[in-house]
This record gives sequence, structure tokens and C-alpha cells, in this order.
Amino acid sequence: MNWMGNLQQLGRSLMLPTITLPVAAILIRLGTLPWEQANMGHIGEMLMAFGTTIFTYLPLIFAVGVALGLTESAGMAGLSALIGHFMFSETLQRYLGETFQLGVPGGILIGLLAAIIYHRVKHIQLPEAIQFFGGPRLVPIFMGPAVFVLTMVMFKLGPLLNLAMQQLTEVLLGMGGFGTFLYGIIHRLLVPSGLHHVFNNFFWFQLGSYENNGQPVFGDLPRYFAGDPTAGIYMAGLYPIMMFALPAIAIAIIHEAREDLKPKVRTTFLTAAFACFLTGVTEPIEFAFLFVAPYLFIVHAILSGLSMWIAYSLGIHHGFSHSAGAIDYLINLHLSTNGLLLIPVGLAYGAFYYVLFRWAIRRFRLPTPGREEGSHLEEWAGDIPYRSPLILEALGGKNNIKSIEACITRLRLTLVNDKQMDTAALKHLGAAGVIHLGGGNVQVVFGTYSELIREEINKVLRKDIHQVLFSSPMQGRMIALEDVPDKIFAGKIVGNGVAFIPEKGELVAPIAGKIIHLYPTLHALGIETEHGLQVLLHIGIDTAQLQGKYFTAYVKEGDEVEAGQLLVRFNLQKVKKGCKSLATPMVITNAETVKSWSFAPYKAVKKGQASVMSVVVKDTVTPGTRGGNVFG
Repeated sequence: MNWMGNLQQLGRSLMLPTITLPVAAILIRLGTLPWEQANMGHIGEMLMAFGTTIFTYLPLIFAVGVALGLTESAGMAGLSALIGHFMFSETLQRYLGETFQLGVPGGILIGLLAAIIYHRVKHIQLPEAIQFFGGPRLVPIFMGPAVFVLTMVMFKLGPLLNLAMQQLTEVLLGMGGFGTFLYGIIHRLLVPSGLHHVFNNFFWFQLGSYENNGQPVFGDLPRYFAGDPTAGIYMAGLYPIMMFALPAIAIAIIHEAREDLKPKVRTTFLTAAFACFLTGVTEPIEFAFLFVAPYLFIVHAILSGLSMWIAYSLGIHHGFSHSAGAIDYLINLHLSTNGLLLIPVGLAYGAFYYVLFRWAIRRFRLPTPGREEGSHLEEWAGDIPYRSPLILEALGGKNNIKSIEACITRLRLTLVNDKQMDTAALKHLGAAGVIHLGGGNVQVVFGTYSELIREEINKVLRKDIHQVLFSSPMQGRMIALEDVPDKIFAGKIVGNGVAFIPEKGELVAPIAGKIIHLYPTLHALGIETEHGLQVLLHIGIDTAQLQGKYFTAYVKEGDEVEAGQLLVRFNLQKVKKGCKSLATPMVITNAETVKSWSFAPYKAVKKGQASVMSVVVKDTVTPGTRGGNVFG
């Protein structure tokens, strides 16, 4: 069983019910306004009731949310979780009373049960007379007996679990500041894998208890909003990190960028810093240095734990509904204890982080964004529809995708074979990094546009189209066809495509096909693909005059070639001296057969690098049908 992959899916599903918490925090804050002074005290009471109701039914919200999150929002699974949780909680309360409370973990358990049953029975076909109850409609039918069995088990194990939970709570809370220090380190180290959602769940929704109007409230987060003065110790120390330390890293990265790239870096990382400060979304900044300096991330994790300990030592109690950003800080400040102390602590942390990261980037020559040509600095918004097909192919193509989901900053995928994924191509297309979790489960970090990328990829997955992918035919730099110093190619008279400035004298096949023409001067050749596309590869501009002097062909007309196969070697320096330009176009000459085009960013590429250009063919073109006399 692939536990890591299952935990990844669970972590993603836990994000769905937490979306309701900011609503609760805002309503509670509005309810504390001085409505009585305007003789509208009942308005404040209603707002407060609305907000606290969400916390009251939080276990139910988690039950439904987890079921939906694990079944691609299957309504029948959500409905079954709703029914199951009512049966489970009401029965336990009737027979065990207040001596046993599972709270949010109980809701998660019911949601998991509903999801498991859904995946087991959704394809079951019954006899025609009763098929109405077949497939997904079997889920609520099976949910009843399953919850009955679970309830009977809890009758026996409930008291033991309750005792174990109390003892664990006493141990963790008894550790005081050191306990918050360890929590802060583990929390930060789990962020790259996304498993921090699972880890946080116990601390935020189960650890500790508090009586609120006779009702027990569990977990650091609900207790904080219920008015428990001891709550908030597992949240307060995150504010200095998210509001000050991480934005300081972004500013350090900006200041250490090369002058020619600094404007783009400034735009990208000021946005990331502002988002982190306001909302606590940290991944765009953390992933900027995680993959190039993992040891620095460990230092960051230790400093995060230290922030938790400092907040605890200063008696600071503060909480949040979503994350430790400025919005949550201000909305929930009225419930805090010594919450204003987080500002000077945060400023000190920000100054220390800024100095530390500027020193580390210089001292160890870290290739953070803006310090090398390969930095991923392109503006994403307008590019997503064009890059997404290339990203799909870099993931191994349609047939390699089992499932694809997205959270705030990353794609979460289950692949048939993760070895088919081209990591270099993904980074070329803008990925900050790739995280392997085993069993074909991977995460690809694309920042806050990950959800839009997922939507575009799903559009491609749903379409029955003929998509053709091209690899780089040489090592060097990819440029737009319009930038080729030749009116024929730049004007797309020959065809459409891209071009390359070579760094080595080797030309390889960008795609599988048949050599249908090899120029006598060996400087150009044509390949026809199985889809009927005719591809011209032309080494340099005005190189025909060299009469093949510095070229050696390794194929002949009629040969079948595979992508990446060596086609021509040439003496780079001598060809450079004898021609107008080394720009090497790769164009489709029968461009009228192409429905749409996608191009990777114009930057450095390696020989054979996947997914530099993608085209969708209008209809299957009969091989041998030429679009012109380019090869003639």
C-alpha cells in the first residue's frame, strides 16, 4: 500500500473543510462590534451565533469535506458522510455521553469511511429491476452497516482512546515552550510534501479541551475562538515567520538578482512577499530556495521552531482561521493575549532573515531566481493555455496521468510511471521543483497558478486530439522564429515553428519520423511524422554556400529515425565564421494542417530536451502529402 500517496490525498482533502473557518472568524469579529450602542445588540448576538455555529459543527463539516475531497466532489459520498456522521455522533453521545468525544478526528474518520465505500461500490451493476440502487446509490446503503460496526468498536475502544488522548495532551502541553519549538520545526519540514495539513490537524483541532457554555471544545484553534485564554500557543509563533521573515527572504532575493533581471524578479517576488504578508501563503517564497539550498531550509525550519518558543515564553496567545497572515492577525487580535508583541518580534525576525539570506546567497553562490539565465521569471497569466499542453507531455503524456489535483501552489499527481516524467522540461516550463512521494505520487510546484494549469490540462485530457510534441534538436538557446535574421524564415514564408542558437555542433531528431529529404550540402533535412507533419531543420543561415564542407550526415533519405537520434554533426566554429548566423530554424512546412501551436519559454535548452514545442493537428494528414515544394 502506498501510504505516502494516501497521506498526500488526505492532506489535500483536509484543506476543503478549513475554507469555512475564515467565515467563522469574520462573523465572530463582527459580532464583537459595539452593536449595543446603536440599540442593535441582537445583530451582534446573531453574528456571534453564526460564527460559533461553524465551530460547533466542525466535525460534521470535516466529515463531508473529506468525503468530497477524496472522491472528486462526488455528491453521493458527501451525502453518505453527512448521514453517517449524524448516526455516529448521536449514538455515541446517547450511550457514552460526554465521557468520549472524537470531535474533528471522528468527522475525518467518517469522511474516510464514506470515500472508501464510494470507491468500492461505485461501479457495481445490479440486476435491471433494481439497478436504480446500483453504482454510487449503494454508498448510503452500505454506510449504515459500516457506521454500525464502527460504533460498536468505539463502544469498546472509546474509553481507552479517551484516556490515551488525555495522556498525550498532558504530555504535549506539559512540554511547554520546548513542545511548541518541536512543533514549529516539524510543521515547517513537512510543508514541501504537503503533509503538514495532516500533522496540524491534531494540534489545531484535537489537542486540549475547554468548556464553552457547557459544551466541550477541542483543539488549539476552536478553543482560541471559544475564548480559552490558554489557547493559541500552536499558532502565535507562525505570525513572525509568515508576516515578516519570509517577505524578508523575498526582498533579499530581489536585491541579490542580476541588474538585467532585477525588474522581473522584483515584480514576481514583491507580489509573493505581499501575498505571504497578507494571507500567509508561503510556498512561492520557500520553494525559491528549497531546491537550490535544502540545508538553508533546515535552518529556516529551526528558526521557525524558535519563533514558536519565543512567542510561548513571552506569553503570546494568538490564533487564525486560515493562516498566519496580516488579515487573520488583525481580525483575531481582539481575542489575543499580548498579541501586539508579535510586531517587534516579527520585525527582529525579518531583519535577521534578510541579513542571513543575503549573506548565504552571496557566500554559497546560490542560484536563486534572477542570478542565472535559467531563472523562471516569465509572466504566467497569458501563457498558461499555451504551456499546459507542454507541461502535460513533460509529465509523460495523457496515458501517464492517473489523477491530477491542485492546491494553492502545486500540482498533486498520481502517475502510471513517474520515470516517464521529464523533470528538466518541467523546470524549463516554470516549475520551481518536483517532489517525489513514491508509488507514482508526485508534486510539481508551479506557484499560485497551479489551479489554472490543472484546469487547462484537464481540458486537454478531455479532448480527443492529435497532439504532437517536439524536443530540442540541439543544445543552446531557443528563440522565436521572428528573431531569425532571415526574411524568409522570420516572415514564416517557409512555415511556422521556432529556432535555436547552437552551443555544440550536433543536430538530433526533434521527433520520430522518416527522412524525406537530405540536402546535398548537408546543412538541412526534412522529416515527415506519422501524423503527416513535415518538419524542416535548417542549420544556420546562408550555410548552403559552404557546400557541405564542415557537415557530416549520419542518416540518409528514407531512414526512419527516433526522437533524439543523431542526424548531423558540424564544426561549430568554422560554420559560424562562414555563415550569416548560426540560428537554426525548426519549422513545419505544411503549417495549414496545424490547428494550434504551443511554445516553451525562449531560454537555454539541452539537446533532446522534451516539450519545447507542441502542435495539435487539425485532422490526420496522409503522409507524403506535401504543403509546398520546400523539400523539392
